[in-house]
Amino acid sequence: MSMAAPDWYLVSLRPRGQHEPMRSAAARHGGGVVAISPWALRRRDDEHVEATLSMALGAPRVVFTSPAAVRAAAALLPLRPTEHQQWFAVGSGTAAALADAGAREVATPERMDSEGLLALPGLQDIARTRIGLVTAPGGRGTLVPAFEARGATVVRADVYHRQPLSPSPRAMTALRELQRPAVLAVSSGEGLQQVLLNLPPDLASRLRALPVVAASDRLVELAERLGFDRASRARSARPADLADAAAAALR
Repeated sequence: MSMAAPDWYLVSLRPRGQHEPMRSAAARHGGGVVAISPWALRRRDDEHVEATLSMALGAPRVVFTSPAAVRAAAALLPLRPTEHQQWFAVGSGTAAALADAGAREVATPERMDSEGLLALPGLQDIARTRIGLVTAPGGRGTLVPAFEARGATVVRADVYHRQPLSPSPRAMTALRELQRPAVLAVSSGEGLQQVLLNLPPDLASRLRALPVVAASDRLVELAERLGFDRASRARSARPADLADAAAAALR
């Protein structure tokens, strides 16, 4: 028996190999996915990175910015907070990755973005405090300036990097031939800009014609600056929340 065609599509901008959670989330609302990968994630494992990570993990407060950062760090060193440390995750997915790695006492904001993280009580009184930031180059660009403005010293460990990718011919064909209603899900400003830069003009225009659901107010504002007319906020960057918002945007 053949499966019915989806009623609508979620255009998913995620790293290569990480679209499956979006497919499952969209399918619960009768949707399909057009997968476009702005980059692939590559773990860094040289001696300098391990040394920097060791210093970051030794800080009194340690912040992880993504599940990919957790996985890359865990491949290098054990992730075990001491009783004298406070560890933080930018969202529930990052916290879950830390729990899988053995770090369960982690603070996570209800609002799962940089602004929510910065509002956590444990990151307020941080003058003359070292903060370990486990992350990748680019992204979460508001964190370091915000920590430093509060008087903290940031020990940054870039444990992976993003290798830019051009949209695949399959993805461009799917976007060009899209006949049913569609919504663009945005959880990374850099990812959105990377895709727009590499799409042919006709497909960039087609993408801009779609309604957007974005994972933060900052991303809503970015989408509007980039020429998207209809942008709304999802509860978080989790696939389920993005798919819920996308389904609501089409009602």
